[in-house]
Amino acid sequence: MGNLFKIATRNLLRYKRRTLLTASLIATGVVFVLVFISVSGSFKNMMIGEITDSMIGHMQVHRKGYVASIETLPLNLNLKAGAVARLESTLEKQAEIEAYSPRIKFGGMFSNFTETSSIRLTAVTPEKEYRTTPLLPLRVMEGSNELNPGKILIPELLARGMKVKVGDTVVIVATNQDGSVNGKQFIVSGILKSVTGPGGRDGYIHMEDAREILRMEGNEISEFAIRLKDFGKLHGFSEKLEGLLSTERNPQGKPIFELHTWEKLSPFFNIARMIDVMTFFIKLMLIAIVLTSIMNVMIMAVYERIREIGTIAAIGTLPGKILNMFVIEGFCLGVVGAITGTVAGIIIIFILNLSKITFNFGQQVGLILRTNVNPADILFLSATVIVVSVIASLQPALKASRMEPIKALRHV
Repeated sequence: MGNLFKIATRNLLRYKRRTLLTASLIATGVVFVLVFISVSGSFKNMMIGEITDSMIGHMQVHRKGYVASIETLPLNLNLKAGAVARLESTLEKQAEIEAYSPRIKFGGMFSNFTETSSIRLTAVTPEKEYRTTPLLPLRVMEGSNELNPGKILIPELLARGMKVKVGDTVVIVATNQDGSVNGKQFIVSGILKSVTGPGGRDGYIHMEDAREILRMEGNEISEFAIRLKDFGKLHGFSEKLEGLLSTERNPQGKPIFELHTWEKLSPFFNIARMIDVMTFFIKLMLIAIVLTSIMNVMIMAVYERIREIGTIAAIGTLPGKILNMFVIEGFCLGVVGAITGTVAGIIIIFILNLSKITFNFGQQVGLILRTNVNPADILFLSATVIVVSVIASLQPALKASRMEPIKALRHV
């Protein structure tokens, strides 16, 4: 086998220009894929962080059936006091959870005494909410993120449309579960920038104010938002927690709770999936480049060395060894291209990080682009390039191994 590697290396060096061009093409493909994976992965993670850390949390727990009717914010599907206590007891025991925040969500009417519009309100306990969604305070573009009882954070769209400023007095009117209407005055403490763009009609008030407006006698909760210590363990922990919650049943024997990760609650998950699909097709393009390059080189090598192949076959070289010789040449080209491309890609990624390219993303201003690539991606990419190189060299190698020595020696 060692001799075959020596022969393969010597043959590649005989055609230095062609070998260099082919290896360079493979390396260039590897570089582009690595840089694309690192940059797109960085933006994807930032986008997910913006959505989860600004409003959704990593996952949420609701009463069974709530999410199916979430557009109407049904108060009759809130978790009751007993279920809330059991859920909190379960969440407190989970070491993977960094923070959780109970919320009451309801729709109401927003009035500045001259105009009235609709608003969606999320009632929270500020200390818990800001730990669960740490980017929420950064969404306050004017005023303060203070959310004591009697204060309200209103969306930018509503503030601009109704000409409401920080410090103004407004009124929230809502209908409780029994159908009666109640209202309460608030002081605007801050104006929120929307996570999803210029739209958005979501405001925040204190939990005590929501209970007063909705005339809640017990501890009712619409949802629990949860933040994990390690986002990478999202799916594993969600399966664990779902298993724990499935044991909680109502008197009719039906599940009380339902658990959803951010992926099932946000349409932005589809954008994240699109980035993954783009990455997949970029990898396919790399495979096509490698396949075409190696096959072209090996076909030319076989064509130019027909008489040489005939000679080594005539002196007793077995077809298997001839096949192995050409396959090893393809393998060597793949290894050189993969190593060169990986090293160059890592250097470019390192240079991008040193350049400290800044940009704004959602509520996060002056972010520095921090690209990185997973070692598993490097190994997978390198292995793919090498395997495809071997596969691409098989057809020319088979052709060379099946040549009849006499016909090959007569070739001109």
